[in-house]
Amino acid sequence: MRQFDLAPLYRNTVGFDRLFSMLDQFVGVDASSSYPPYNIERTGENAYRISVAVAGFTDRDLTIEVKENTLSVRGERKNSEERKSDVLYQGIAARTFERRFQLADGVQVVGAALENGLLHVDLVREIPETKKPKLIPIASGSAQTIEAKHAA
Repeated sequence: MRQFDLAPLYRNTVGFDRLFSMLDQFVGVDASSSYPPYNIERTGENAYRISVAVAGFTDRDLTIEVKENTLSVRGERKNSEERKSDVLYQGIAARTFERRFQLADGVQVVGAALENGLLHVDLVREIPETKKPKLIPIASGSAQTIEAKHAA
């Protein structure tokens, strides 16, 4: 088991606290957090989809929450449903889970759908106008001298 101590880096940097806490989370991931499996795909230039395999769960068993750039998907099967038959072998996992995803700044959840045992969560990255690239017109040399004379 490997462990990295990032504490010495904290005292030599300013303003990178969130970056280091994300690195701590990344390094501290253990193998038991692989349930349920998921895919992350790009569906457009600024659109993404997270698909989580939730076989055996209904929409009433699932909870999706967004809080401070963290998307949480929780699943808890309700035992109130009566089974019509006795289960001889249960290979489909139905244990309680919580899966967290760190969202970048400007990423918004726009919808979720449960289809064929997969929970699809659609995301869109909205870039503010101030961060979008813009073209700056180039003035000729004579225009700059005219502006400089008016300023004097």
